[in-house]
Amino acid sequence: MTVAARAERFASLDMFRGATIFLMIVVNTAGAGQPFTQLIHAPWIGFTLADLVYPSFLFAVGNAMSFALTRPMANGVFLRRIFKRAALIFLLGFLMYWYPFVTHAADGSWSVKPFAETRVTGVLQRIALCYLLAGLLARYLSPRRLLAAAVALVATHWAILVGFSAPGEAFGRYRNAGTLLDLRLIGPEHLYRKDHGFDPEGLLGTLPGTANVIAGYLAGLAIQRWGKHATTVTRMALIGIALVLVALLLAPILPIAKKLWTGSFVLLTVGLDMILLGAVIGVVEVRGARVGRDFLPMLGRNPLAIYLFSELLVVTMELIHVRPGIGLYRWIGESWFQAIAPGPVGSLLCALAYTFLCCWFGRVLDRRGIILKV
Repeated sequence: MTVAARAERFASLDMFRGATIFLMIVVNTAGAGQPFTQLIHAPWIGFTLADLVYPSFLFAVGNAMSFALTRPMANGVFLRRIFKRAALIFLLGFLMYWYPFVTHAADGSWSVKPFAETRVTGVLQRIALCYLLAGLLARYLSPRRLLAAAVALVATHWAILVGFSAPGEAFGRYRNAGTLLDLRLIGPEHLYRKDHGFDPEGLLGTLPGTANVIAGYLAGLAIQRWGKHATTVTRMALIGIALVLVALLLAPILPIAKKLWTGSFVLLTVGLDMILLGAVIGVVEVRGARVGRDFLPMLGRNPLAIYLFSELLVVTMELIHVRPGIGLYRWIGESWFQAIAPGPVGSLLCALAYTFLCCWFGRVLDRRGIILKV
């Protein structure tokens, strides 16, 4: 597969990336009340709409990489850039979890939040590691060998889970190989604290997560080669359907689990992303629809800044206690949105209102030409 040195730009890819950021914020900032089931991650084995958002962003990272790597670049320059970018994204993720850098004790006093209580793994950290590994592989491997590498990463993850987990715990929560690795290398004090020692963004999940980035990269190359045609949409839909079917066939022996990032989860999410991206290409590139063509690419141009803003602002709001144990964001959700529409609808309305606030922040940055690049 060859790609022209000057690749044609696809508005649909920018819109797809923007949509993933929008949905990521909606899922992460559900308001008070019980959210809709599809907007909550599956507790363990299983799949919901919320589970599709994060791998879709990794897929979009790969899409963007397929354009970036077509530009001529000396090997030394490439290596400096990719390692620097990955390190900065990882650092931003770490600082995001350390924020607000202080803790509020029960007696009302404040103290510096110790490093020993700061999570090292996380969403941005996994993006950084997957971006780094996928970028290096894409730089030095042909598309055919890159596809083989993605399969090998998924198969290796499966083999490690089966071969190195405690007996009968390959797909369990606390004694699978990934959890044991995290506990040994990182320690429980630096892992996700809401799941009693299990970290959904642990180190081992980097392997199959990288396959999502590679899939996005290969899809980007294919789209550039196939062009803005109805046949492109058909091909993507057929590939997507095939991957979804394989995922479902494997599910009895390799469960679909976002928190473990199993191989069947990779196949399912890549398949759905192929179908969805193909549909966006059909609507935007083939039919020429204009709906969302300004709004979504604006989000896609500055995803890191908008995501960081969404995470830091909600943490800041929760530091402001309206009453004991009730932060400002939760209070707004309870007092305003649950009063308007109790239950899941109110929770969703609160999340949407907050997401549009973050989009407004993105619009302000966009109008001033401010893009957070690392």
